[in-house]
Amino acid sequence: MIKTKLYNVMVKPDILERTKIVNFLSVNMGEYGDPKAIIRDAISHALKEQSFLGGFVLTAYNDKKISGVVVVNQTGIQKFYPENMLVYFAVDNKYSGEDIKKELLEQTIAMAKGDIAVHVEPDNPLLILFKEAGFTNKYLDLRFSRPKKKSN
Repeated sequence: MIKTKLYNVMVKPDILERTKIVNFLSVNMGEYGDPKAIIRDAISHALKEQSFLGGFVLTAYNDKKISGVVVVNQTGIQKFYPENMLVYFAVDNKYSGEDIKKELLEQTIAMAKGDIAVHVEPDNPLLILFKEAGFTNKYLDLRFSRPKKKSN
């Protein structure tokens, strides 16, 4: 069994630990990751800072070093969209065995209240793990992005 720590609205990581979590996700998400500012924002949502709905951050440790991180945000929706969005899921390549990934995902599913959505690119190796855990792709996720306004 992996050693994990749960952060949420009641138990928040200190600045040093939060920085480690952001850096871990930035490095270990690879081509599927986001800029650090967006990762920090997702963590702020999970920890219910400002007027966000909340969620949680689950970290796995091996020899006191982060070996995996999951960030889940609550959506505030129930009937037509899952109550939770699994925003980030990453495991250090040194510990990339399926056991740690599977256990981290099982703990995430157990901790989330309600259904869970996750966005996964078709070529992301985690897609297999999510499908084996019972995630289905009921819909295609299409997005419209407005053009960025040029600053003067």
